[in-house]
Amino acid sequence: MSDWPEGWTDEDEGRGRYGRGSGEARPENARVMPHVGRPQPPRPRAPHHDAYPPGPGAGEYGGGGWGPRDPEDPYDSGYNEGQVYRGAGRQRGAEPPGPPDGGRPAGERGRPRWGRRIGYSALALVLVFSIVVGATYFWADGKLRREVDLSVVEDRPEGGEGTNYLIVGSDSREGLSDEEQQDLHTGDASGSRTDTMILMHVGSNGNTMVSLPRDSWVTIPEFTGSVSGNRIPASQHKLNAAFSIEGPWLLVRTIEYNFHIRIDHYVEIGFGGFANVVDALGGVEMCLDHAIHDENSGADFEEGCQHMDGRESLAYNRQRYQEAEGDLGRTQNQQNFLSTLASQAASTSTILNPFRFYSVAGATLDALIVDKDMSLWNLRSLFWAMRDAHRMNLPVSDPGIDTPDGSAVQWDEEQTATLMEQLNNDEEVTVGEG
Repeated sequence: MSDWPEGWTDEDEGRGRYGRGSGEARPENARVMPHVGRPQPPRPRAPHHDAYPPGPGAGEYGGGGWGPRDPEDPYDSGYNEGQVYRGAGRQRGAEPPGPPDGGRPAGERGRPRWGRRIGYSALALVLVFSIVVGATYFWADGKLRREVDLSVVEDRPEGGEGTNYLIVGSDSREGLSDEEQQDLHTGDASGSRTDTMILMHVGSNGNTMVSLPRDSWVTIPEFTGSVSGNRIPASQHKLNAAFSIEGPWLLVRTIEYNFHIRIDHYVEIGFGGFANVVDALGGVEMCLDHAIHDENSGADFEEGCQHMDGRESLAYNRQRYQEAEGDLGRTQNQQNFLSTLASQAASTSTILNPFRFYSVAGATLDALIVDKDMSLWNLRSLFWAMRDAHRMNLPVSDPGIDTPDGSAVQWDEEQTATLMEQLNNDEEVTVGEG
């Protein structure tokens, strides 16, 4: 059998041929070398991959013989059109390895991932803020003095809409030295009385601040004495006498009995605590429309706007002898001062300054005595409401009636009944207008 490929004869042996084993030094360009073996279908052209080194198994012809590597070798299979393939180890159909950096464009490689950094920073800030708020809450809640139990008050009226706070300013000298009492002009009277009583209603139809004159002539209802245990019959006295007799709980019972309105929360502040709060705030700016000189309280102010520290603020709020309306004029001054104090304490310069904020908050919490059900949220609502509340006195029919206890204030029963009904129903207050 002939060893020559199909189409060749013995006569072709010895003729000059170009190819492997050819004895001639130069190829014969005029003759075409026929394909050997079975024809293969055309292969698709692959992209140029000169950037990749030759893989294992690459022979003389890159890519497993798809094209000549020797530029002097004229052999061409007809498939690569002169391109050299060096990635010989790749299997047909396999994808070439991708570029580094996950396929990101070269211009974006190495850029910082700002979105991720901002996200982590925001998360860290939220965590720090939450920790600070939580720690502040537990710190403040632990300092609040919940000492008044309103659950022992007898014969309480039904609650209405909104929330009613009773704010009491007492002449308590707790924590004050003899020198401080002299400096604050508190006097040396024993016991505890109240100079200020304000009914503060917080509701959806507006906030209303109603001063209850301490000399209001009221009925102190029947009660059980805390010391004797005996039942004390009802009697008539000035309103502040109830506080002197049995403290906060009898004062709350007397107000509820006479005005038919339920007190939801109780807040009390003494002389020293009041002065400390003002000093922690850095003083309060007040504008006076007339000069005040009162030796009893120590108030000494000229007409116009001025800065008051704690001692001066206490003297301003206690004085009444320079007011044309006496105690009624003093209550108006107290309302104006509380509104100004709340507005300045709630300013951004106080809230956003942590040193000032914690100083004011600490002094306030130390100064207050509240009921057992008072929460920090309730206290915040009260404080915010004082800034822009509608301010008024209890309607009065006679500011100076003669009583066994001396001159007292007779309140207007009809107007007062209308006012309390509006507060109970959380309606807009119209009493005293027009």
